[in-house]
Amino acid sequence: MTNDEIQNIFLLECDEGLSVAETGLMAMQSGEGDTETTNSIFRAVHSIKGGAGAFGFTELQAFTHKFETVLQQVRDGDRAADDKLLAIMMRAFDTLADHVTAVKGEAPTPNDKVISDELEAVANILEASDEGVESGGGKVTTSIEPTSPRDDFDFDSLLAELDSPGETALPDWKVFVQPTAKALANGGEPLLLLRELVALGGKVIELYISATPDLDQFDATDAILAWTLQVPASTDRAAIEEIFDFSGDACTVRIETMLTTDIKEQLLKTVAETSAVAPVSALPPVAIKAAQKALRTPVVAELPPPPPPFQSTPVAPGSQTIRVELDKLDRLVDSVGELVITQSMLAQRLAGAGVVTEDEMSQFEYLTRELQDCAMALRAQPIRSVFSRVPRIVRELEAQTGKRVKLDVFGEATELDKTVIERIGEPLTHLIRNAIDHGLETTEERIAAGKPPEGVVRLSAEHRGGRILITVSDDGRGINRERVLAKAIERGIVAADTRISNEEIDNLVFAAGFSTAQEVSSISGRGVGMDVVKQNIHALGGRVSINSRPGEGATFSLTLPLTLAIADGMIVRVGSETLILPLTHIVESLKPERSDIVQMSPGCYMLNVRGNFLPVMQVAKALNIKGERMGAADSVMIVVETEAMGQTVLMVDTICDQRQVVIKSIETNYKSVPGVAGATILGDGRIALIVDVEALSKGDVGSVVALSEAA
Repeated sequence: MTNDEIQNIFLLECDEGLSVAETGLMAMQSGEGDTETTNSIFRAVHSIKGGAGAFGFTELQAFTHKFETVLQQVRDGDRAADDKLLAIMMRAFDTLADHVTAVKGEAPTPNDKVISDELEAVANILEASDEGVESGGGKVTTSIEPTSPRDDFDFDSLLAELDSPGETALPDWKVFVQPTAKALANGGEPLLLLRELVALGGKVIELYISATPDLDQFDATDAILAWTLQVPASTDRAAIEEIFDFSGDACTVRIETMLTTDIKEQLLKTVAETSAVAPVSALPPVAIKAAQKALRTPVVAELPPPPPPFQSTPVAPGSQTIRVELDKLDRLVDSVGELVITQSMLAQRLAGAGVVTEDEMSQFEYLTRELQDCAMALRAQPIRSVFSRVPRIVRELEAQTGKRVKLDVFGEATELDKTVIERIGEPLTHLIRNAIDHGLETTEERIAAGKPPEGVVRLSAEHRGGRILITVSDDGRGINRERVLAKAIERGIVAADTRISNEEIDNLVFAAGFSTAQEVSSISGRGVGMDVVKQNIHALGGRVSINSRPGEGATFSLTLPLTLAIADGMIVRVGSETLILPLTHIVESLKPERSDIVQMSPGCYMLNVRGNFLPVMQVAKALNIKGERMGAADSVMIVVETEAMGQTVLMVDTICDQRQVVIKSIETNYKSVPGVAGATILGDGRIALIVDVEALSKGDVGSVVALSEAA
């Protein structure tokens, strides 16, 4: 493996570490963090620091070291993670993310002087305020001021005496190490850990062999030994813990001082009998001498008995991952798509030749579908990777706008195709910025309106009907329709005498160059954000809709396909064309009675579906399809569900088949065609167009005839 490949792995691990750290910091900020949360943040930052040093990223390494120092103080319980410290840590995380982006070559190295000085100040304040006797990494401190200080007792002299050369004032460390079978199963080597402890000056003082089985029952994959080592007191506890940073649950580790329980109890008893409330500096010499004696008592010969015999625990089955280049996955998905087409062609050829192979072809079709599902699952990723960027955007906008924002996120585990995930980030960023800048009121305005001073932005994702639904909502002022309409008239987007519905007014915000901002700022005002949202979502084969409630807020809903490669479809015939209707939109198909069809005007029909009258869309007429067509009474009616229009009816000539189709992009090879979502190859080799049902229901369509002639 080349150095560049190893470095790429490090950069991927940086992204994973940043995700873990941000999740942990957000949990701490919301009050849901615990000790393990702090540990996970520390491990993530520590890993980034180690890799940065290995690859020579000195700026990243130096900054991460400062961040790590503060995290260690929080982890060790020396400092409470209050709101002020959390704010500093969040800014430090943002700068750390910028440093990682810089080492990728995607941005210049950030100026971290301000936040670095804050981190150093936090660490130095703690060190400067530390009082008491350090003992084995811990500190004997007091918060009680002396009520009757003793003039005849010099506490500084005692500290000097304890630290005098030639005497061991502090007890050594006792480190118990017990590997599990999981360490060996994952390729770990416990001896490497022991050697690192020995390199720190440690020595083995006890070896536990009670779990050693008889020779005929010996299993080389089991972990059957444990050790206790004595490490010099001059070694920092953090240096010992660092050795086991990546051991996880594969190794049981206990780090204690060499003080025995009896000596500790004797010391506490002496101090308690002398004074229950006096600080250390006010204790009589007898208590001080007892503490001094306890610290200097040799205790190696008085080690506790070894732990009871232990049994190797079975390794719990866990998920394992492997990194694969995206290009390889793309080639796999493309090959599986071609296999689906070939299978369809083969089945049609055999049926046309009169060859009866139903069992074999059914099995072939089943295996093809299984292979296809597995290939698509490889590309499926949780949308968490996109949602994880939003908290940082919210924090930046809070600082720029002065507004207080609470972010609620739901459905982070919802999975969809990696291609969709990669292209949904920019639209979501625009929507979040729009919700905070335009949607939420200022703190003063919210209080005056009787709302909580903190605005709420909700981000959610869920599966719905074979598609993914992403919503961005806020509890702000909603869309000011009078202002939007006035601005649209001013810019000539709509005529002054045009009568349009509230929904149409709301959708004016997607017009190119449209903005209601009074002035251009770094956040908004140039009229490109919402236009980009609409274009990007449409390019993914999705739709965006708005639901605004004046004074209560607005909700933007994005409906997207789960994948851009393969879909289930119904093959229909309309005039001279064969079309594909996506199965996710279809509710039912009907062959209605003549009495169920109501003609409202020439060429305009309504269909009575069990008492509900639904509008009928003539697909042939809408797409300008030539060829002989059936009348309304002889056609097949297909009820479809759409986000924009609800239920509507598509009128086609016949239904031919239902099968999975491989989606081929028309825009890549020709140009975007309204009303057409893509194309596919049928079993007989013919090309069939995939209908964009959403665009068709709203009348946003083009001509299939022109497309067929171009093909």
